[in-house]
Amino acid sequence: MALIEAKHLTKIFGANPRKALARLRAGLTKDELLAKWGDTVGLNDVSISVEKGETFVVMGLSGSGKSTLIRHLNRLIDPTDGSIVIDGVDILGLSIRELERFRRDRMAMVFQRFGLLPHRTALDNVAYGLEIRGVPPAERRRRAMEWVETVGLAGYEKHYPAELSGGMQQRVGLARALCADAEILLMDEAFSALDPLIRSQMQDLLMELQGRLHKTIVFITHDLDEALRLGDRIAILKDGVISQVGTPVDILLNPADAYVRAFVKDVNRARVLTVETVMKPPPLRLTDETLEQAVAAMQAQGAKIGYVVGDNGYRGVVTRDALDAAIASHHAPDIADIVIEAPSIDPGASLAEALPTTLSSEFPVAVVDADGELAGVLSPDRVGEVLTPPAEEPPDEAADEAKAAAE
Repeated sequence: MALIEAKHLTKIFGANPRKALARLRAGLTKDELLAKWGDTVGLNDVSISVEKGETFVVMGLSGSGKSTLIRHLNRLIDPTDGSIVIDGVDILGLSIRELERFRRDRMAMVFQRFGLLPHRTALDNVAYGLEIRGVPPAERRRRAMEWVETVGLAGYEKHYPAELSGGMQQRVGLARALCADAEILLMDEAFSALDPLIRSQMQDLLMELQGRLHKTIVFITHDLDEALRLGDRIAILKDGVISQVGTPVDILLNPADAYVRAFVKDVNRARVLTVETVMKPPPLRLTDETLEQAVAAMQAQGAKIGYVVGDNGYRGVVTRDALDAAIASHHAPDIADIVIEAPSIDPGASLAEALPTTLSSEFPVAVVDADGELAGVLSPDRVGEVLTPPAEEPPDEAADEAKAAAE
């Protein structure tokens, strides 16, 4: 069951949002509403569902509605229409006092511009959420110090924000959000103000922490590479409307429209895609069959090679030619005697890392997991298929806009 369910959210900024909503539903466009009445459509019938423990990334250009969307989830903004249910709670029905308690106990937010209190040290900033909950001073300082150390700022706990670099300040902001032990993290362009190297380090840190903590994260970004790196799933917004929701692999390999296709066109797929996301099932698994049984299995499936597995996992490859030769020789050796110990690759490797092995192998390469089990195979043809962008369609306005923004 989803932890966050936002359904049919529409947000219109203007003098009379309800009247503008009626006009929108009657068929007027976003541009017409702005030109005739000065109403701005921030979101238009947007629905998202976020699973517990998921990193859900909302990506879009400036003005797409992504920051408007995340501010609805903690009711910094109320929608003109739609519903928001978080862990079974209709947050639009909460009173101000109930909403304050809900935010304090269930959510934390990390901002683009850090949002630190300048008159407090790093440690006191991290402890702030515990302070407003009434946690005793000694306990909150102990817990805050643990998070200061976790984000790599030990030795800087007594420094004030002005004495810290941008990357350090954002580490403080992240530690403050995590120290509050909220189940949900809302991160609005949290790393976009950082230099590229620091930004990459913060992404590494977030992924490492998420691997341990399994928080539910809604992450806003305008950067597709960041979205692909961090997201379990990604929602792409354009002009307040969702163009596509999917996994990074879905977005890259099956773009829903010209707008998304223009974004993903120049992505380095070999660096983003992993072996496990594109591998295929083995054409044939063989266990402890006799040679004759192995040949029969190959004939039944029209296979020329088989991947041999045993009690201890993957053992290697056997070819139909080798089986026929062994049977013709009348030596009838065990299938293990004619297995070729072919190379294997890790499912978590990127395609860039797996490419040399894949291209140099005589057979589709076995993908073997940490337990030694055969998870799939990867062939040069499959690599070529997924690394080749889809054929371009005739250019349209949406594609031109996305391409220009990316440049």
